Amino acid sequence: MNHPELSANIDGIFLGAIRDRWEGKPASAIQKGRVDGRQAITSLGFSGDAQADLTVHGGEDKAIHHYDFDHYSAWQAEGLMTPGTMPAAFGENISTTGLTEENLCIGDILLLGTAVVQISQGRQPCWKLGLHTGRKEMPYQFQKTGRTGWYYRVLEPGEVGAGDRITLAERPNPNWSVLAVTRARLTRRISPEDAEVLSQMKELAEGWRQAFGRMAEGNAKEDTSARLGGSG
Repeated sequence: MNHPELSANIDGIFLGAIRDRWEGKPASAIQKGRVDGRQAITSLGFSGDAQADLTVHGGEDKAIHHYDFDHYSAWQAEGLMTPGTMPAAFGENISTTGLTEENLCIGDILLLGTAVVQISQGRQPCWKLGLHTGRKEMPYQFQKTGRTGWYYRVLEPGEVGAGDRITLAERPNPNWSVLAVTRARLTRRISPEDAEVLSQMKELAEGWRQAFGRMAEGNAKEDTSARLGGSG
């Protein structure tokens, strides 16, 4: 998987505030709106963005969420998205075409405007995605298809605006695509040997490294009912 010229135009940047969206449920900042002009990126992501529950969203390993707009046509073809839906339907911060979970790898370092970011993990969908999209099955479909998008950690703060380029600069783990690692994490189907490798991958988010460490020891059980079903 060698893509030395891999880059894309940034079609949109989307930020959001914490809101009470659903009665009896925790607040969320999954609803993002398009912003114009140059946006500052700090070590925790876009300065104008927010996450409601920092125990599972945001933080240095999940500072920015990037989603490929090409996936929207697949969701529409499958009847899970209304035709004509615009970017940020999944709460992503960055929308591009041409960069996917298949052609990007965990640990990839990319130039994002004047900032430098690194892919840390794929997205683990939760029940909020189902409520936000109006389709309760969406978190499960995210897992099934692997069309989850990915998160960046910020290596060097900077600023970026729509119309800028995002360009691959370094690829330390060419054998570990975002798709392969995310599928292994979400399905927990992986050999102990591969799980051990991922548990030691310094570029991978700490939480995922710990999870793969458990899998390497033969413990693949995980209760996902609260995350996917929304018992909060």
